[in-house]
Amino acid sequence: MTLAIVLAAGTPAASLTTATGEPLADRLAAQLRQAGADEVRFAANLDELTALVATATAPVLITGTDLVAHAAVLRHLATSPVGPTVALVLGDPPVPGRTVVREERGQVVDAGALDALDGNATGVFGGALRVGVDDLPTLAAAARAADGPGSAVDRLFAGLAALGTLIFAQRVRLLVAHRVEDAAGLAAAEAAVTAVDEDRAELRLSVKEKDDFFSTFFVSTWSPYLVRLSARLRLTPTGVTVISVLFALAAAVLFGIGGRPALVSGAVLLYLGFVLDCVDGQLARYTRHFSAWGGWLDTMADRAKEYLVYAGLGFGVSHAGLGNGWALAIAAMTLQTVRHMTDTWYGVLHDEAARRPRTATGASGGIGDRLNAASTRVQADTGSVSYWLKRTVVFPIGERWALIAVTVALFNPLVSLIAVLVWGVLAFAYTGALRTLRARWMWVPVLDTVDATLHRDDGPLARGLPVVRPVGPLTLAVIAALGPAVLLVAALLGDAPDDLRWAVPVALLVLLVGGLGAGAAHNGPLDWLVPAALRAAEFLFAIAVGVVGGAPGWLIFGYVFVLTVHHYDLTARLEKRQVAPPLHAATLGWEGRSVLLALAAIAGIAGVGLATLGGYLLVVFVVSVVLAWFVRPARSARASVAPVGAGGAAPR
Repeated sequence: MTLAIVLAAGTPAASLTTATGEPLADRLAAQLRQAGADEVRFAANLDELTALVATATAPVLITGTDLVAHAAVLRHLATSPVGPTVALVLGDPPVPGRTVVREERGQVVDAGALDALDGNATGVFGGALRVGVDDLPTLAAAARAADGPGSAVDRLFAGLAALGTLIFAQRVRLLVAHRVEDAAGLAAAEAAVTAVDEDRAELRLSVKEKDDFFSTFFVSTWSPYLVRLSARLRLTPTGVTVISVLFALAAAVLFGIGGRPALVSGAVLLYLGFVLDCVDGQLARYTRHFSAWGGWLDTMADRAKEYLVYAGLGFGVSHAGLGNGWALAIAAMTLQTVRHMTDTWYGVLHDEAARRPRTATGASGGIGDRLNAASTRVQADTGSVSYWLKRTVVFPIGERWALIAVTVALFNPLVSLIAVLVWGVLAFAYTGALRTLRARWMWVPVLDTVDATLHRDDGPLARGLPVVRPVGPLTLAVIAALGPAVLLVAALLGDAPDDLRWAVPVALLVLLVGGLGAGAAHNGPLDWLVPAALRAAEFLFAIAVGVVGGAPGWLIFGYVFVLTVHHYDLTARLEKRQVAPPLHAATLGWEGRSVLLALAAIAGIAGVGLATLGGYLLVVFVVSVVLAWFVRPARSARASVAPVGAGGAAPR
């Protein structure tokens, strides 16, 4: 049950009356109920708020009595999926006694009086916040320490931030929200609220504020019409995701069939599938139907759709006699997966850097500092040529799907795969070089604050290997990738790959060097690259084993595809700081899987090994998904409603 608290202490607007004659505090209470609050309570002071919070078992909404806003603003705050604790941040001019904030990458990294932020404020606290369950004890501590004059809700928020709580910023866009102090301010704010069509604004808000070039100009210009239609048809975001998968699957089949009509039809279906891929997220934002399951499914579906399209293109190339299409498809999938892994952990690095004082990062200017400043300027110059170039050159998903659709419709699947590989390699080189320089400047360890072996996907063998501390884990991971890479190149260039079976154990030993860093501290400025390097090492080894063992290209692609599904499942959870998949231990770790493949190759049954291990991992994945998203939540729900004496816990 969601509790909402209207905190009146220290707010001059507590006695103001709206144009309809009701107290402003009462209207806020009604809007909080519209936002989803099951119970709304009034607190005259912070002591009363502390007592109310002590009884809460769900996120708590807190607002002062001086906020004039659309009800949708509070609903967005209550349902925001960005994090458990979220604060409303406004772009209004600062007012004495109000708390100002400094935010980076959507996080509130500092909050306090205007002079305390030394001119670095980026917004003003909007007088409303949602506090996650895990942060409620910290909220109570902040309330007990927030004595003093002025607005109680401002002091409470500043105290919560000062205690190190991770707070995300909820900005108001297109809708209206203002904090008022007198009748004149109230009248002006109410007029501004009335002037905006709330539903039309929410439909426009369903589109991402800063999307990529293709999505912005070729999808989002008309996708809101589909969003409204989907809402009227009562489609769920998950339902739209499933339909988009079917479109992509149909496109992949047509790419494999070949022939100009099939290729053009496949390109059209691919485009429509991408439109629906955007619509599912827009529908979730429009209807405010967010769930962990939906977010996870969207991530997994995006990758599955893209790689199924690669498979269709690869089959189409081979079927038409244009070359080894499966090799190109495997290369494209491997490249994109490793890119995504670096994207994930660089994002975590950047978020971690934003939460730390700049002096603690070891920053002292230099090229990294200049690159960071230049990137910030470009991102702020929305709509400029440099802004769009920066967003396009990194080859985001919209541009990838557009490139595939155009090249396959005008030329053939071979040209399409080559184009994807060339642009992908250039984008990887560009982002890798710039991120390396910026990461060395930020010097923020990431993996030393979490379970590194889980993020690395280590198995029992890697965890049992001795630790080589003088050599960093990144160096060891890179060395681990070199052995399989050399074996793969030799197998591809040689006339008889099977003759290299003796080299498989050698490549395996080099691969296992990466396990020597499992127990080492991952606190180097570039150690965020370790998971991606280990993914690359495992993929290269599996591909090399398949080539040496003479396995068909489609089987090697299938095995690597299953590996990517496993890794995306793990990453989708860990980047949101969720627990590992239920059966993660059964996946054996990157080194355990590689050892089994090596044994199969030595025995001369590499194809059987790839098929068996791939099938096993797929079954583990499916069972893990069922356990994580259906069985365990159902058990928890039954346990929460079970009566006392029937196996349930007594209510508190």
